[in-house]
Amino acid sequence: MEFSTQSTVSLHRIKSAALAVGVYADGSLTPDAQALDRASQGLIADVVKQDFRASAGATLTLHRVAGITASRIILVGLGQAADYTAAAHAKAERGLAAALAQLSLSDAASTLATLPTTDASTLQSRARQAAQAAISAGYRYDATLSKKEDKAPSGPKKLTLIVARNEAAEAQRGLAEGAAIANGMALTRTLGNLPGNVCTPSYLADEAKKLASSYDTIKVQILERKQIEALKMGSFLSVAKGSAEPPRFIILQYKPAKAAKGKAKAAQPIVLVGKGITFDAGGISIKPAATMDEMKYDMGGAASVLGTFRAIAELGLEREVVGLIPSCENLPSGTANKPGDVVTSMSGLTIEILNTDAEGRLVLCDALTYAERFKPAAVIDIATLTGACVVALGHVNSGLFSTDDTLAQALLDAGRAAQDTAWRMPLEDAYQEQLKSNFADLANIGGPPAGSVTAACFLSRFTQAYSWAHLDIAGTAWRGGKDKGSTGRPVPLLVQYLLSQQA
Repeated sequence: MEFSTQSTVSLHRIKSAALAVGVYADGSLTPDAQALDRASQGLIADVVKQDFRASAGATLTLHRVAGITASRIILVGLGQAADYTAAAHAKAERGLAAALAQLSLSDAASTLATLPTTDASTLQSRARQAAQAAISAGYRYDATLSKKEDKAPSGPKKLTLIVARNEAAEAQRGLAEGAAIANGMALTRTLGNLPGNVCTPSYLADEAKKLASSYDTIKVQILERKQIEALKMGSFLSVAKGSAEPPRFIILQYKPAKAAKGKAKAAQPIVLVGKGITFDAGGISIKPAATMDEMKYDMGGAASVLGTFRAIAELGLEREVVGLIPSCENLPSGTANKPGDVVTSMSGLTIEILNTDAEGRLVLCDALTYAERFKPAAVIDIATLTGACVVALGHVNSGLFSTDDTLAQALLDAGRAAQDTAWRMPLEDAYQEQLKSNFADLANIGGPPAGSVTAACFLSRFTQAYSWAHLDIAGTAWRGGKDKGSTGRPVPLLVQYLLSQQA
C-alpha cells in the first residue's frame, strides 16, 4: 500500500474513491465532518442523528453524496469527545481500515489523524496508527492454502492523510513508522501462523538469512548443534534432544548504515532474545490434546524478534541491536528430558528439571548468558512463557518483569505510545525461595503459586551482568477460537522502545 499526505483544501472538492471523517458518539461532528455537512446541505448531520451511534471504531458509508466530489463518505465513530484518547483514535483507525479492507479501491483519503486527543498524542503517532491499521487490516494468511484469494477485496492501493501544509513532514514520518511496524508484524504473524512441520528451527534460520540478504544493515550467523555444544549450552540442548529436528541458535546483528553525527563512540547495543520453540508438546510432561495445535505459536518470541528486525531495517534505526534466538522443538521421545534430570547451563549453574513443559526458560537462560559478550546497554527477552501470565493478565497486556526500574518504565511508556500495552509484575527475591532444589542450584519450576513470577525469577538468575527485562507474551502473541491467529505483538512495543533509544 502506498501512503501520502495532501494539504488541507475544501474537503468537498477532494477527488477520492472514499473520504473518511470523524463523528462523536453524542452526535456532534468534527470540523471536517461539519464542512461536508455544509456542502451536502445538512445530510451528514441528519444521517448521524437518525442512523449512526458513532461508538469508537464504528463506520457508516454514504455513496455519491450530492455536493461532495468523493465517491464515498465514510463516517467513523470516535466515541465520546471527552474520552477521545490515543487508544480511542487507534480503535477508530482500525475500524476505518477494516471497512476499507472490504473494498477494492484505487485510493482513499482520511482526516482522522488531524484530530487532537485528550491525552496529547502527536500527529506523528496518529499517522503511524493510520498506516499500521491500514496494512494490518489487509493481512491475509495463505501460505498453506491450495487456492489463493487473488480476487478478494484488499483495501485501497493508496491512502492519503489530509493535513495542514506545515504538518506534512511530521505526518510522513508517522506513516513511514506505521508502515514499517505493520510490515514487521506481518512477518511475525506469518511465521506464527505457519504449521510446525513447516516452520522448524531451520526454517526460522532461513528467514533470518533472508532478512540479511534483503538489508545490508543486518548480518546473521547460524550456529548448529556442534557449535552450540562447544558453547556448553547444556540447558538449551537438553530441550532439543527429544526431537529429530536439529536445533539452531540464530544471531542477528543490526548496525546503522551511518553512525549518528556528533557521537564519538556508538552506544552499546540493545539485545533482544526471542524464545524459538517451534512446537511445544510439553516433552515427557506432555500437554493435554485440546488446543495443543496452538503450541506452534510457542516461537512467538522468536517471530517478534525477526519482525522487529524487519521493521528497524526498513526505518534505518540509528542504534545497534542484536537478536538472539535459541530454537528447537520440545517433544516426548526416548531421548527427551525426564522429570528429575539435572542439566548444566552455559553459566555453569545446574538445573533440576521438575517439569519438562517448563522448557522455555531452559533455552532462554543459555541465550541470556551468551548475551553478556555484547556488553549490552539492555537485554529484553520475549517469550510465550507461562499460562499463569494469561490467568493473571488475560489477552490485553503482556507481562513485564524487570530488575531495572528505568528500563521497565521505558518499556511501559513504549507500550502505551504504540497501543501495545504491558503491565509490570512483581519480581521480589522472596519468590526465589520457590526455586530451591535439593539436587541442583535451582529447579526449573516453583510450583503453582505465582507461576509467571517464578519463571521470571528463574531467568533473572542469568542476567546479573546487565540491565534486563522479560516480556511474557503468552496471552498476547496469538488469539484462539474462531479468530485463531498470530497478532504480531509485541512488535509495535519493541519498535517504539528502540525508536525512543536512538536519540
